[in-house]
Amino acid sequence: MATKEVKSDLEIAQAAQLTHINEIAKRLGVDVDDLEHYGKYKAKLPLHLIDPEKIKKNKLVLVTAITPTPPGEGKTTTSIGLTEGLNRIGKKATVVLREPSLGPVFGIKGGAAGGGYSQVVPMEDINLHFTGDFSAIEKANNLLAALIDNNIYFQKESLGIDPRTVKWKRVMDMNDRSLRSIITGLGGRPGGNPREAGFNITAASEIMAILCLAESFQDLKTKLGNIYVGDTYDNKPIYCRDLKAQGAMAALLKDAIKPNLVQTLEGNPAIIHGGPFANIAQGTNSVLATKLGLSLSDYVVTEAGFGADLGAEKFLDIKCGYSGLSPSAVVIVATVRALKYHGGQDLKTLTTPNLDALKTGFANLEKHLENIAQFGLPAVVSINRFSSDSDEELAFLKKACEARGAKVALSEGWAKGGEGTTDLAQAVVDTVENFHGRYTPIYDWNSDIKTKVETVAKKIYGAGSVVFQAKALADIKHIEGLGLGHLPICIAKTQKSFSDNEALIGRPTGFELTVREFEIAAGAGFLVPITGAIMRLPGLPAVPAALHIDIDDEGVISGLS
Repeated sequence: MATKEVKSDLEIAQAAQLTHINEIAKRLGVDVDDLEHYGKYKAKLPLHLIDPEKIKKNKLVLVTAITPTPPGEGKTTTSIGLTEGLNRIGKKATVVLREPSLGPVFGIKGGAAGGGYSQVVPMEDINLHFTGDFSAIEKANNLLAALIDNNIYFQKESLGIDPRTVKWKRVMDMNDRSLRSIITGLGGRPGGNPREAGFNITAASEIMAILCLAESFQDLKTKLGNIYVGDTYDNKPIYCRDLKAQGAMAALLKDAIKPNLVQTLEGNPAIIHGGPFANIAQGTNSVLATKLGLSLSDYVVTEAGFGADLGAEKFLDIKCGYSGLSPSAVVIVATVRALKYHGGQDLKTLTTPNLDALKTGFANLEKHLENIAQFGLPAVVSINRFSSDSDEELAFLKKACEARGAKVALSEGWAKGGEGTTDLAQAVVDTVENFHGRYTPIYDWNSDIKTKVETVAKKIYGAGSVVFQAKALADIKHIEGLGLGHLPICIAKTQKSFSDNEALIGRPTGFELTVREFEIAAGAGFLVPITGAIMRLPGLPAVPAALHIDIDDEGVISGLS
């Protein structure tokens, strides 16, 4: 299948001839004087470039995927490749993505900027620190943590915060399981007041979710001020604004709020900004980045994390609900090998043709297609092609998708870049040009909390029932007492299954979804029902990707992939 010499992602990126960022900006009609440069190939874009009238006119394409599997589906690679393909067929298109987190880069992934000949560059910079946005979010998060503990320490001037009710954790952008649960304040007075605490990874910080939903500096400060910190000893709620922390936190984010402009391997514009988790947050880039892309391009291709049951649902019910955005098409990325995995084929034999396993596994893709239709949106299936896919398997998958009313196209962006995605691009354009509606939310924000959870669980996941454990019921009562019951929900569950049991692959039905508890993300503006065990600070694998990353005397990095 491959038409070019097989090279690593890093080798391909390092061999690319990058275009000066000023030229990329000119392609978007952006005056060079408006750029805030970070070297020759990166820049920040000012917020005044956002144009509401152009946003209404231009087209947004959301890329999502089937339920993730160990073989991977290639969602980011497809998003970038689709953008290359759209530009090749004459559309002015920009890809808008999330920023990679250092934790996965040094843990398992080794990089997260696309792959093969569908990458965003400079790949090394994007993967390593980039323009410092994650660092700023980390500092803002930890400033609030310090101010909370400081207020508890100075008892005479304190707000009377009960330390037992404080759930706010410090963050760092690294995988380190040893910091998940810690004791702070050891040493006695004047050392502090010992209490249980811990760290999350930066991408899991509510500050990240807030930054990616804020639409201005004032909106950012308001959202930061709304962060729920805990309660006083007499059960009164304490918010970040009570600590008067939001101004200083916003000041730390003065540059981080501005989206970053880079480029694809083929010299097309790429805007990369933010990176919230897709299970405990909305899992997509910032509203500002998306709106900037739509202000500067005819087409914007963006993505949402994990499968469509998580990322796409939250993109539509939370991000679009707050921002007023609405996609004109949804691309669902699937692979033959991943669908065979969902059909029960052993992981070690996925390159062996198995039409029966593919037919069984197709049920997973079928459910995602049904879900997108429930939102009132048209779907395009992108089959991310691999050399092990048989003609018979590809023919079945194409026919099965078409029988359910979805356009389908093969995508070979990894091997061929834009040359391998023009069919997909044309299918997307045909779909967009024939759609003139808006998405329909899956639930009403003003419904009661239990109804909202049950609606998503039954309509999107396929659950038969939802069980709310005692802690969850007590949390609902507390949330309603705070007057926050009107907020949308962001269900935290495993990405590996439609259910809350990662072992239930394929399309499980009629299962029981268990909600253990709720977390309050009042600053971001949503409630988080917790199902199963959700990891906020991953650990490193036995052989971390970090062991293969190096730099030579010339400053050339190796090992990123």
